[in-house]
Amino acid sequence: MLSVHTSPLHQPGTGDAGGMNVYIVELARRLADLGIEVEIFTRATTGGLPPAVDLAPGVLVRHVDAGPYEGLAKEDLPAQLCAFTHGVMQAWAGHRPGYYDLVHSHYWLSGHVGWLAAERWGVPLVHAMHTMAKVKNAALAEGDTPEPAARVIGETQIVRAADRLIANTAEEGDELVRHYEADPRKVAVVHPGVNLDRFRPLGSTPSGEAAAQDQPRNPGHTPGTGLTAARTAARARLGLPQDALIPLFAGRIQPLKAPDILLRAVAVLLAEEPELRSRVVVPVVGGPSGTGMAKPEGLQKLAARLGIADVVRFRPPVGQDRLADWYRAASVLVMPSYSESFGLVAIEAQACGTPVLAAAVGGLPVAVRDGETGFLVEGHDPADYARMLRRFVPEPGAADPAGTLVARMGAAAARHAQSFGWDTAAARTADVYQAAMQERRRLRSAHAAHGHG
Repeated sequence: MLSVHTSPLHQPGTGDAGGMNVYIVELARRLADLGIEVEIFTRATTGGLPPAVDLAPGVLVRHVDAGPYEGLAKEDLPAQLCAFTHGVMQAWAGHRPGYYDLVHSHYWLSGHVGWLAAERWGVPLVHAMHTMAKVKNAALAEGDTPEPAARVIGETQIVRAADRLIANTAEEGDELVRHYEADPRKVAVVHPGVNLDRFRPLGSTPSGEAAAQDQPRNPGHTPGTGLTAARTAARARLGLPQDALIPLFAGRIQPLKAPDILLRAVAVLLAEEPELRSRVVVPVVGGPSGTGMAKPEGLQKLAARLGIADVVRFRPPVGQDRLADWYRAASVLVMPSYSESFGLVAIEAQACGTPVLAAAVGGLPVAVRDGETGFLVEGHDPADYARMLRRFVPEPGAADPAGTLVARMGAAAARHAQSFGWDTAAARTADVYQAAMQERRRLRSAHAAHGHG
């Protein structure tokens, strides 16, 4: 596997580390469980890193020296691809011929290294875009910087070179065909997964039984009661009020993810219902990233300008277990993104029993069942988000302090998330690998036979 611009060992939610990091780590682990050994090549971003680190049994992370360790923006990485490729080839030279069976590259920068490596080694290239320049540029946030033409050209070349393209959703597969003229036969749809052992309502049984307690199987049993207890406990652990509306933003702080839309929506809500101010807490968990780096304090200043600095709580990125607690504590996760290839955060939150309010973009309509596990909003008008947030305001004295809608949708969300386990994603990815290798063998045989004739 190739992950040039972000290391699977980095903390998601800051810099360029996000859902893709989680994706690579979890997928590699589960592929190793299936007996597929994985080596992940990534760029060294600090000095003194060991050349190779065991991430898990059967998963090795290799650090490649390419460019300065720190202070190198993602936009400057294309100039380092030659050095990175050299590092990959050096590692390969130390192995017997035929050591690597297949290359799986993540994001366009890795795709260029993968293209060369796969060709050099005579193995298939499987590529996952994760995001696409043409799709991002078609839905830019106001004031955000468009992706450069060099990336568009690079992505087009990779689409042509790859043996297989993995898309997170059917819509992403269609975009590959529409925007990049991908051969539909090369495109395989594999939904990303979620770690159901980590992201679950606390008190539930790991992996597979997360929502069982919320099924109304016994007379007198109320759906969502287990979730209510989990939410109450999480709020206590995080020092959050029990009877508050808590809309959570979790992720990288950049215009693409649109955390400002949540703040503007809360300002609209409080302007219309000022009595709610004492019962609203808005946690923003994450660090500046991408074009958001230019104004790292921008969101704090916006909260002050909107007059809601007293209800917003900024928190740095946290580890996965702590993040699960933030999900459990929230009334609703808010994802007003302008573009999302899938929206892993939406599945993680739902697995914890929390509904999602999201923009109807990219893979989010697959991740969220509109009206059942959350709500999808067309466009980015803060007033539309405010109107939806109002539905999650708990009634004073309600059985569930977070509100009955939260309890009902949260139970449905936890059930829905069960179909997104990483084991399923890994098995389907392994099928894609198998198909790519079989086709490569078939073409080689046909070529040899033709040459012989």
